[in-house]
Amino acid sequence: MPKKIRILIAKPGLDGHDRGAKVVARALRDAGMEVIYTGLRQTPEDIVEAAIQEDVDAIGLSSLSGAHMALLPEVVKLLRKRKAADILVAAGGIIPDEDVRKLKKAGIKAVFGPGTPLAEIVEFFRSAAQ
Repeated sequence: MPKKIRILIAKPGLDGHDRGAKVVARALRDAGMEVIYTGLRQTPEDIVEAAIQEDVDAIGLSSLSGAHMALLPEVVKLLRKRKAADILVAAGGIIPDEDVRKLKKAGIKAVFGPGTPLAEIVEFFRSAAQ
């Protein structure tokens, strides 16, 4: 029996809107993945600690607050520092096109914008996290 993919969904920073994160978490769960949702207003340190403790394969970060260039790369940096760089990090939310390239260069493996089909997100995690 194949190992079940474990994904942590997190809302870094002061962003108080989590409907999209919850919808994605539900789609991943419905696709047979194990999902841990950390809730609102998480620090990069909290996210990395939870990811390591929960032994996840991937982290999905949702950002709508405009702080994505500070918070998302920090998660990747902290994972590397904690010797957990094998945990895949993807992001979603309101992220301008000009920032997507920079985030990918910083180690974010994929960025999903508004309107991305849930099946595309599910397939990304299914393919990338195995």
